[in-house]
Amino acid sequence: MPPMIDTMRWNGRTLQLLDQTRLPLETIYVDITDERQTWDAIKRLVVRGAPAIGVAAAFGVYLGVRQLDAEAAGEDAFFRRLDEVGTYLKASRPTAVNLAWAVDRVIATARTARKSGAAIPAIQQRMLDEAIQMLEEDRNVCRSIGEHGVALLLKLKADDGVIGLLTHCNAGSLATVAYGTALAPIYVGAERGMRFHVFADETRPLLQGSRITAYELRENGIPVTVICDNMAATVMQQGKVKAVIVGTDRVAANGDVANKIGTLSVAILARHFGIPFYVAAPTSSIDLSLADGGQIPIEQRDGREITEGLGRATAPPGVDVYNPAFDVTPHELVTAIITERGVIFPPYRGSGMGVSPM
Repeated sequence: MPPMIDTMRWNGRTLQLLDQTRLPLETIYVDITDERQTWDAIKRLVVRGAPAIGVAAAFGVYLGVRQLDAEAAGEDAFFRRLDEVGTYLKASRPTAVNLAWAVDRVIATARTARKSGAAIPAIQQRMLDEAIQMLEEDRNVCRSIGEHGVALLLKLKADDGVIGLLTHCNAGSLATVAYGTALAPIYVGAERGMRFHVFADETRPLLQGSRITAYELRENGIPVTVICDNMAATVMQQGKVKAVIVGTDRVAANGDVANKIGTLSVAILARHFGIPFYVAAPTSSIDLSLADGGQIPIEQRDGREITEGLGRATAPPGVDVYNPAFDVTPHELVTAIITERGVIFPPYRGSGMGVSPM
């Protein structure tokens, strides 16, 4: 399999993000130098996917206080500014728990360094080191998800040696640092000689499936077929899909999962046709503070993504639009949750869901 495209990289001065709004026609990296650019990149989906926006936000916290003159402002002012940057970045997208988790982790690193007596320049360096460490951790976490997930895929009966899978939105290498979550078992399996054919829902309204999932699978040598969102039932009915595997932005304590809008429909269809519905998630996406999915905040996005999303008007001017970015799939529809620490099977409460995020 060819080397994966970098979602992000630190060059020693700036955070370079692959601009996913330009895919699949252009492969362009943008330089991020402060917290405002980080916020904008997350909000506009330049960087997207729960793990990736978490790591990007971690760098954003550091970039937000990197230039602060601690000697002139004082230590208390530095930490007030740090809290302001953290609150600001958390507001960029509310559904993915990884974002707040990553921001809090970098801030906690700074506070721990302060208690140890470190000067501000040393605290800033430790924050940067923590963000870089999170980048490498994400790569290893996703690889582990792939290792655990491929064991499930090995149990599927393949037609002519090819396992048909369906995925919704993009939970691949471009939603993380590398490998991805939902696509990680596919990449690991391909490395071991397994053969797959992936059906990628286009994922309206922003087409992350057709623009991004299809792009990265093709670049990585995995056969892929793009289908409209309303075609999932047909390919399942025709026996072309042996399992569904998706990512998630947040998992509640009872196993309810929030993922890109349309995931719930796919889960219902999978149950109807007797197809396993797997969710791949790093433990950093498990939010034990929420009892169930009804408590997960759902981001509402600009209606123009629907009415003008294809570069021209696709609805009457002034029409009302409902545009939630995510929906919640009840745990009853989830066959298993694949994490970097192993596979969790129902019942989810008390069956490994109590594992703490890394």
